[in-house]
Amino acid sequence: MSTLQLATSFSPPPPPSSSSSSPSHSYPSLLVGNNFIKFHHFRNISISAKHAAAKNRSLRHPIPFRINCSAEAAAADGSEEVVKEKSVSVILLAGGKGKRMGASMPKQYIPLLGQPIALYSFYTFSKMREVKEIIVVCDPSYRDIFEDSKDDIHVDLKFALPGKERQDSVYSGLEAIDSNSELVCIHDSARPLILTEDVEKVLKDGRRIGAAVLGVPAKATIKEANSESFVVKTLDRKMLWEMQTPQVIKPELLKKGFEYVNREGLEVTDDVSIVEHLKHPVYITQGSYTNIKVTTPDDLLLAERILNPDT
Repeated sequence: MSTLQLATSFSPPPPPSSSSSSPSHSYPSLLVGNNFIKFHHFRNISISAKHAAAKNRSLRHPIPFRINCSAEAAAADGSEEVVKEKSVSVILLAGGKGKRMGASMPKQYIPLLGQPIALYSFYTFSKMREVKEIIVVCDPSYRDIFEDSKDDIHVDLKFALPGKERQDSVYSGLEAIDSNSELVCIHDSARPLILTEDVEKVLKDGRRIGAAVLGVPAKATIKEANSESFVVKTLDRKMLWEMQTPQVIKPELLKKGFEYVNREGLEVTDDVSIVEHLKHPVYITQGSYTNIKVTTPDDLLLAERILNPDT
């Protein structure tokens, strides 16, 4: 299930006017359940030839629409934030059970076009100059999936044990990071289609603000209901964002957040919520709608179609 956040200072731009000179497109559709999904949000996607091998599949950056994100604004005035080489510790969460998938193994290890789902983002992070290490939080019985790929990566590989709840797993990974790391980048391994460009943006925002999270403007109408399923009110969609990962936080800030939530006995549903309890600002970096979380068989079909639009 996705987390929705209310943003007080962010709103998506209006859609292009009908008088736009952009050429029209015919978009493919996919039957999921009883519904056809139109792929109009995935225009300008192309598959790199070098990713024909399943191990190295990835996507170039799709642009559903542009907003004046902080990285772009900073670049415009010459003050773009720079994330140092080998300064980021990635915590890759791969310990979930994935019961909704109904498979014999956790969802993150199910093959997606011949490669375990978790390895897609694992390889994406491993090729980034900013990343020093990847801490995989997983059951020991699945470590070999990542260890077998050790010769193909140029970052340090570590492992940590998953906890009962998500925040316990994140804390386990946090304890294993390098003491010199300047940023912690937390990612759900069930999101295989994360784009390098989006990671770079959220890293810059995380360094600048202290905490940043990828998100996309909510497309659905969201209603608040009471315990008896009656509508209380309709929320303003222009103020709502659907949260994704990675979520990027400075290590010292995340540690302080954990001290607080552990002391108060609080449960959180995502990583930046830990920082929110400290009243520290959290920036929403616009990501891509293709960065889906694969939790159901329909999601798996959708991910396959995004990776292979011509099939």
